[in-house]
Amino acid sequence: MEILLPKKSNGSPGEKLSSRTVTVIGANGAGKSSFGVEIARQIKEHAFWLSAQKALCLMPPHEVWPGSIEAQYKEAIDRSHYVSKETPTEFDQLLFLLLSEEFRNLFSYKFEVQKGGHVDLPKTRLDRVQRLWERIFPKNKMLRAEGKLLIQSEDSEPFNPLRLSSGEKAVLYYIAGVLYAMPDAVILVEDPEFYLHHSILKSLWDSIESLRKDCTFIYLTHDIDFAASRVESTCIWVRSFDAEHLTWDYEFIHDDDSFPEGMYLDILGSRKPVLFIEGANTGSIDVKLYPYIFPEYIVKPLGGCNKVIEATRAFADLKEIHHLESRGIVDRDRRTEREVEYLRSRHIYVPEVAEVENLLMLEGVIRAVARRMKRNENKVVEIVKNNVIQLFAQEIESQALLHTRHRIRRNLEYQIDRRFNDITSFEDHISHLTDDTDVRGLYNSICSQFRSFVKNRDYRSVLKVYNQKSMVTNSNVCNLCGLANKDKYLRVILSILRDDRPEAESIRSAIRACFKIDKTEENEVKEEKKE
Repeated sequence: MEILLPKKSNGSPGEKLSSRTVTVIGANGAGKSSFGVEIARQIKEHAFWLSAQKALCLMPPHEVWPGSIEAQYKEAIDRSHYVSKETPTEFDQLLFLLLSEEFRNLFSYKFEVQKGGHVDLPKTRLDRVQRLWERIFPKNKMLRAEGKLLIQSEDSEPFNPLRLSSGEKAVLYYIAGVLYAMPDAVILVEDPEFYLHHSILKSLWDSIESLRKDCTFIYLTHDIDFAASRVESTCIWVRSFDAEHLTWDYEFIHDDDSFPEGMYLDILGSRKPVLFIEGANTGSIDVKLYPYIFPEYIVKPLGGCNKVIEATRAFADLKEIHHLESRGIVDRDRRTEREVEYLRSRHIYVPEVAEVENLLMLEGVIRAVARRMKRNENKVVEIVKNNVIQLFAQEIESQALLHTRHRIRRNLEYQIDRRFNDITSFEDHISHLTDDTDVRGLYNSICSQFRSFVKNRDYRSVLKVYNQKSMVTNSNVCNLCGLANKDKYLRVILSILRDDRPEAESIRSAIRACFKIDKTEENEVKEEKKE
């Protein structure tokens, strides 16, 4: 749905925005909530407000918005004798709305069965809530007994949902709440991270968004962790609010921009490790993929590999100030094992594949997509491997030349960087720089190595050295999985990861293993998060 943004402080009118998810971020007191209220007033009957912080507390008299949970509850009271009028909070009202619908559907079902007709038991909102709730909290079960909604956890007797923790209530409120939004609603969520543990933020809201694909979600938050988790969202940074003139100082955080300095400083207070990556915008594979593979980090794209290396080093140098762990990821780009080990010693991960596109060609990833698309995974993998190895065999000489150029260039750089006492010594060194360089011998050695990969059908080694951005397309993996192109192939991978489907762990394990992240390193990051 098209949204009209509020007026800006500089006098320019608010622009129209079409986006399924919008994240409005700003410091406490900057005017985020007022920003959301102004949007809601513009769209009127399409606005649906959710706030767990307010829903779990007794609220003073206030305006009841049409279509809100409270408005729907008041309508239910007028038409139902079995809806309690003792509902002090919006959370209570939501529970009774769920049970009211449950009773109505059961009565209808009983009536149809008595008429002798064959009908299926109707699916209710509570059924959908239960499904997602038990996925988020697998040790908790929802029970319907004697006209009541009960919760049962391990080693406990069933209990009233009102006895849940604030965090558990918030999850239940958000899941159920979005199901009561009107069709094509703009759902404004105030402080979506409130009461919730950061470990479930991303998966929870990804799942909630999938419940209402017809709706637009606008998040109003001050939490950088949450903002970073909405990787495909339009992000708006609200700096300040002029209440007298109803104007705001705000700007878009564009795809090809890193966070502005003010927001970057907010990262320091997030207490979450930072992962710097090469991607320059939300359209790059790195930016789309890595937040799902490394959920324990804030993933921050910086563009080129040199910026990643520099930022990781600089962040580490200031660790005594911010106490945050930082890591980097760069493409392999024909680096030697010596270069890779050097980078790893500086906390920069280098994958065991030539470039990020090759991660999509890992056997574990291909198998996961094939299973998701109901294809014969063994057949798909075998054909793809054959195709990739054949493609590589046709390009051995050109690929070997690229690797030779890289190694010679790096070797020359190392030698030039040596220290000299005078210009004469340096001049003499330069004139004999290539005397001991056997270019042809190095090239032949690399060719021989590459040919052995083909002869031995060493697929993983081919992925490690083969730089070819058209590999996904030319391998025919997309068609074999029933997908039209590389973009659709990637979308399926992201969908599996986002919805945490059964194949998700297969993809994560395959990619994480490619970075050789051992348990010691994982534990270091976990300990850092606890401090």
